[in-house]
Amino acid sequence: MTVLLFIQEVLSTPAIFVGLVAMLGLLLQKSGTQTVVKGTIMTILGFVVLSAGSSVVQQAIIPFGNLFQIAFGVEGVVPNNEAVVSLGLSQFAVETASIFALGMVANILLARFSNLKYIFLTGHHSLYMACLITCILEIAGMSGWKLYLAGALILGFVMAFFPWLMNPIIKEVVGDDSVALGHFGSFCYWMSGMIGKMFGGKDGSKKGVTTEDVNFPQGLSFLRNNNISIALVMFVCYFIVAAVAVVKVPVEAAEIFGEGNWILYAVTQSITFSAGIYIVLAGVRLLINEIVPAFKGISEKLVPNAKPALDCPIIFTFAPNAVLIGFASSFIGGIVAMAVLIAMNNAGLAAALILPGAVVHFFCGATAGVCGNATGGLKGCVVGSFIHGIVVTFLSAGLYPLMGSLGFVGTTFSDADFTLVGFVFGTLSQTVSQTVILAISIVLFLIPIVLYAVSGKNKAN
Repeated sequence: MTVLLFIQEVLSTPAIFVGLVAMLGLLLQKSGTQTVVKGTIMTILGFVVLSAGSSVVQQAIIPFGNLFQIAFGVEGVVPNNEAVVSLGLSQFAVETASIFALGMVANILLARFSNLKYIFLTGHHSLYMACLITCILEIAGMSGWKLYLAGALILGFVMAFFPWLMNPIIKEVVGDDSVALGHFGSFCYWMSGMIGKMFGGKDGSKKGVTTEDVNFPQGLSFLRNNNISIALVMFVCYFIVAAVAVVKVPVEAAEIFGEGNWILYAVTQSITFSAGIYIVLAGVRLLINEIVPAFKGISEKLVPNAKPALDCPIIFTFAPNAVLIGFASSFIGGIVAMAVLIAMNNAGLAAALILPGAVVHFFCGATAGVCGNATGGLKGCVVGSFIHGIVVTFLSAGLYPLMGSLGFVGTTFSDADFTLVGFVFGTLSQTVSQTVILAISIVLFLIPIVLYAVSGKNKAN
């Protein structure tokens, strides 16, 4: 039990987990001791810096969501992955840990023996998905070996499938095939990329300007500095929402602002947000510089031609303007979807009221914006991330009743793949037998392996 929990803690700590992967890759390349130590530590450092930046961003963006909620008097559910997982782990810690570890083994096997050659390295998202799958299978009444086998196979499959789904779009973003995206919001990122293609030229080229081609007036040339432009745009957003909150609900607003002046609070939080983005991008550069060369060892020795699937900020550096535009567009889409849910409730159609969560609309909306921009320029970024905001809201609303049946009241998963997998397998858990669910998980896992084996034989012939 203690060993299992230790393994869970190691594997669910992204910095340590990815550091171990880098070390394994360097060892497989028979690198010298100095190279192995340097590569391992620098990889861990990159993830620590990235995580620190993400924490700074969240500390600056969460109060914005709270202010929005009290300023406009909207009450409902704010989707939050961490909140749901903390509740799930309190009930199913051992089951989640087991499926988490076995799912990683399944991912490696699938990458080795199928065409889905992606190893999912975003450890905390793997843990979240393991927790979701565990909860869903518990609803179906599964236990023992059936629970662990079905859970591991489903987790291993989605860990390889979603990076595969995103691969063509990531090629457009990055310009090569060296890395993949390992983040469970991929369905909507893919959708944003497909929407972007609607704005592309007939030859597949981007139509019009991209987010990075916007020409500012000479007097506004300082806005080309992404740190400044991000801070200014966030200040405008903070200022508007904070001003409304101060006028309408001064007491509640003061609880968020503290004893300081609300305008200074808006300035500080906006600049803090920009600083967080700066730290995130610095961590991404460190990580990419180390993990990609180190991963060659795994790709060449253990899993030929495998690609590392990494967290969504890895693509932020390729279109920094799209990050901010994607966040704003996705957040607006979330507001529109919330208005529709309110109208549905007023019309007597019961639906969970999902409030725009600033974290999901920033990290996932920004990623959708970068993907839409890569295939459709500025228009693709705006429309793709706007649709992202709408879709993730309705997916969260669809999953919420299922989470409620487990006693998880007041929150639900936010990112698209969690809600999609949860909705599909949650529906199955309530309509078919345990045996059918187990059979489906086995078939899902085996299909890519069989197709790969058949294609190999055809090539040989």
